[in-house]
Amino acid sequence: MLTIRAATPADKRRWLELWAGYNAFYEATIPAAVTDATWRRILDADAPIKGTIAELDGKVVGFANAVLHESTWTLAPVCYLEDLFVDPAARRAGVARSLMKELVERARSNGWSTVYWHTRGNNITARRLYDTFASVDDFVRYQLLVTPGRPSGGSPE
Repeated sequence: MLTIRAATPADKRRWLELWAGYNAFYEATIPAAVTDATWRRILDADAPIKGTIAELDGKVVGFANAVLHESTWTLAPVCYLEDLFVDPAARRAGVARSLMKELVERARSNGWSTVYWHTRGNNITARRLYDTFASVDDFVRYQLLVTPGRPSGGSPE
């Protein structure tokens, strides 16, 4: 049975394992202090980062981290799906789709105006799923690293 729910402190060990897999996929090196802070913010109900866990038959197999923020283009909050990852052993079981559906349902029930995300152009598996939720727009992303200690590698940010 698949369950989608909010992250809890008991999920930390498994979330860290999945987080390491996610960052390995993107060839990103995230400092331990950033990972620790991210986990603390996921658990903080007042923080803008919202962490969702996917459990399959009682085992944590995936997560989605989203950031809620204001926008200059709308009065309602906007949600950025920053991270989504499913354990390779649990793929093709509808886990990622269920995480996405839960986020969209939460956006609708909370009156958020938009949910958006990005992925690498060559991430065909993810793009097949994402294409069932939304169309690709024509924006081009630019990234200027200005803070020492930012993640190295192909960080999805």
